[in-house]
Amino acid sequence: MSKVAIFASGAGSNADRILKFLAEKESSVKIDCFVTNKINAGIYDVAMNYGVPIVYFSNSDFADGKVILDFLQKRKIQWLVLAGFLRKIELNIVEAFENRIFNLHPSLLPKYGGKGMYGKFVHEAVLKAGETQSGISIHLVNSEFDKGEILRQAKCNVEKGQTVEELAIKIQKLEHEFFPKVIEEYIINH
Repeated sequence: MSKVAIFASGAGSNADRILKFLAEKESSVKIDCFVTNKINAGIYDVAMNYGVPIVYFSNSDFADGKVILDFLQKRKIQWLVLAGFLRKIELNIVEAFENRIFNLHPSLLPKYGGKGMYGKFVHEAVLKAGETQSGISIHLVNSEFDKGEILRQAKCNVEKGQTVEELAIKIQKLEHEFFPKVIEEYIINH
């Protein structure tokens, strides 16, 4: 059994899809816990619905990383998934989980990646640039924002006159379809 912790700051739609996917397959990949930096994030509802423990850590805990790393090691966590987590992971955690942290970015990296590029900001940049395609990049995390090894990309067309909200819906469909599959497949094969 491979033990995974999901880090989330938001509503938790990707975390929900991951849990649902793994439960339907009776996978050997187990979501052991959620870690969050937001007290009132929607991820609490997802955790409650699936009966998965959720732990809050302050932003100062994340800035240091030691307390979080100790927590993960005590729970014998082997893999981390960033699912709408809006903080950079500290180097001590990245090093302890080298090539074992997954992230999902809402663009076709290397385009529109880096600090401050998340959610609607990415979609706004894509539309402003007049791109005809966008998509998602599922990648491993290293010490630089959005620079880790890309495991999978999936594309969608960007229509003329499309709004940020319409593009976000297309991107989220790709996230829900591919993120759970890539996580499970990579963990099982490594």
